[in-house]
Amino acid sequence: MSVSDQDFKNALKLWASGVAVVTTKTDKLGVQGMTVTSFASVSLEPHQILVCINKDAETGEGIFAASAFAVNILNVNQESVSNQFAGAASQEERFANVSWKEGLTGLPIFDESLVSIECTLVDKILAGTHWVIIGNIEQINCRSGEPLLYFNSGYNSLT
Repeated sequence: MSVSDQDFKNALKLWASGVAVVTTKTDKLGVQGMTVTSFASVSLEPHQILVCINKDAETGEGIFAASAFAVNILNVNQESVSNQFAGAASQEERFANVSWKEGLTGLPIFDESLVSIECTLVDKILAGTHWVIIGNIEQINCRSGEPLLYFNSGYNSLT
């Protein structure tokens, strides 16, 4: 029995997830970022997380060059930020109109994200069309608010 691409997409869009923007920075490439929904915890000891990004995404080149990345978990009011970083816009356009600063590790941290997690790269595993990128957590900043959720091909909130 074979599963079609459309069956695969139809099934996975029914998995509700948070929305995050992965960012990185290098001297050569500057700031880079992209929207992701594939994000998860990996380990409590050591503290590790993972993100999955398409192997053709330019942000991956920056993450691998910097050996570091940040995950900015978006709040319910940041739908436009998610769209901005998911679009085909240039990296400069993606960061326009987004309030951010360099975190303790020098990575782009969004001022209004629900959570920002700064990581050093531990491993990258090519799995089909995507890189599974694992990082050791170096810094966490939590803020109050509600998360932006993605479900059934659209944005949602807890309420």
